[in-house]
Amino acid sequence: MKKHIISLLVDNEPGVLARVSGLFSGRGFNIESLCVAETLDFSVSRITLVTRGDDAVAEQIKKQLNKLINVVKLSDLTGVEYVEREMALIKVNAKTDHRAEILRIVDIFRCNVVDVTPTHYTIEATGTAEKLAAILSLLKPIGIKEIARTGAIALAREKKGKAGEVF
Repeated sequence: MKKHIISLLVDNEPGVLARVSGLFSGRGFNIESLCVAETLDFSVSRITLVTRGDDAVAEQIKKQLNKLINVVKLSDLTGVEYVEREMALIKVNAKTDHRAEILRIVDIFRCNVVDVTPTHYTIEATGTAEKLAAILSLLKPIGIKEIARTGAIALAREKKGKAGEVF
């Protein structure tokens, strides 16, 4: 099953997200992750969703989404160059004998410790899903207490011009 990242610009109105997610559930499609936030224009929100399926399923999803009246623009980032990030807050056990190791891992992955208690560190990690999987695999033996993840957000890359071109 192929991963599809779909980016939607939608009217920032009540019920729009329910219609988008209802389209998926009503047709038996799964949403792996879903992120929504306002854009620079407060009347428009960007929905970034990740789903899996073959190209025919993705095409059907896109056609159905485009029929929704509140969808301003739809982009399937599959097959194009894009920048993708995800953020995770990871609460780990911070026993005295593991604190230095945790801080080394945080440093290697360019993360931040955003909260400290006598028994736990909360780490903010940002990157690709693969980067988050890597840090989680290193922290798991130490003891992960809790995780909160945003899911993927993504933007298409701009086409590169010739050297010296001004955009």
